[in-house]
Amino acid sequence: MFARAPVPGQTKTRLIPALGPQAAADLAIRMLGHALEVSVQADLGPVTLWVAGDDKHPQLRQLAEQALVTVRPQVDGDLGERMWQALRSMQSASCQRAMVIGSDIPALQASHLRAASRALDERDVALLPADDGGYVLIGCRGWPTAPFRGVDWGSGSVLAQTRQRCQAQGLSVWEGEVLWDVDRPEDLLRLQRQMPAFHNLPSDKCP
Repeated sequence: MFARAPVPGQTKTRLIPALGPQAAADLAIRMLGHALEVSVQADLGPVTLWVAGDDKHPQLRQLAEQALVTVRPQVDGDLGERMWQALRSMQSASCQRAMVIGSDIPALQASHLRAASRALDERDVALLPADDGGYVLIGCRGWPTAPFRGVDWGSGSVLAQTRQRCQAQGLSVWEGEVLWDVDRPEDLLRLQRQMPAFHNLPSDKCP
């Protein structure tokens, strides 16, 4: 799992205009707790939380300890390089497959993770697309590098470019249900409408 340390003003920055810096960080922590809970429930193997920024942040460490997951710092480089290095670390631990997910996917359920894992019995790459043109999960077997190179990370063409990279290398790809993450102020309304656990959002802007 990939996450950023919940430092106000440094995490979920696109939500700050709607929520304020502290509330955006608080929401990030709530979503991280959900993602950790789901990942542990899926019971697919060890879970590692890869952190950008302060990997010793007390709230982050507390959640990780409660979920009994390992915390490690992300390496330098673009998102593709960081994901590849995280997956590669699992290869060195003698795993046959691994998946990377984000920590801001409130609709994610353990069934999504299990479906992606099953797909890797027959496919080289598993993806859960995001409705913004990216993806919220990528899983691999055989440790291919193609999905992580030559992609315009952060753009609306990440999923399409990943498909193209896999096709060019002859990699078979499975795609599951389209999900959504919480990055923009407009995502907050959907979060409140569709996810009862997030009905009451924090806000620095409340009087």
